[in-house]
Amino acid sequence: MEPFSYLPRKAAEKISFYYFRGMLKKSFAPIVPDNSRVLILGSLPGDRSLTENQYYAHPQNRFWKTISVLFNTALPTIYSERVALLHREGVALWDVCEMAFRKGSMDTDIMQEVPNKIPELLADNPSIKAVFFNGLKAQKLYDRYFTRDPGLQYITLPSTSPANASFNQERLLEKWQPVLEVLR
Repeated sequence: MEPFSYLPRKAAEKISFYYFRGMLKKSFAPIVPDNSRVLILGSLPGDRSLTENQYYAHPQNRFWKTISVLFNTALPTIYSERVALLHREGVALWDVCEMAFRKGSMDTDIMQEVPNKIPELLADNPSIKAVFFNGLKAQKLYDRYFTRDPGLQYITLPSTSPANASFNQERLLEKWQPVLEVLR
């Protein structure tokens, strides 16, 4: 049986083209600590993150460094310790896209995305009071698929991606201060 044979021929050909060229990317399960107070949404994991099965695994991505400085703690080197930091601080983490086609890791190349079930996550975690977007692409994808809840605060932050070279670490940290303000 041919892959995707249950789909109309043209759709199956298109999906096969992207799938077999390694362009179908899928997000991870969310990290949702008990009593999370904020949710940080990225767009879709990059290739390095997918290979290592870790959020923000690319060594030049500044997410983990920003989080550790924000919470005045040493940057954990082990991924499980990074996740534990999010748990201690009440920070949930997920991506807007459940899956999408993308060559490489650039947000600008995301196409034919399918969103994650973010409204359900928010409904199941009423302690979340603010949603932060790690970059404009995450915010635009969210707004394409979902209506903002008037009971939540939404803030778009500059991306921690190495592609966002216009923000040095100091400036990035300054713009990420609202995360800390919501939590304190």
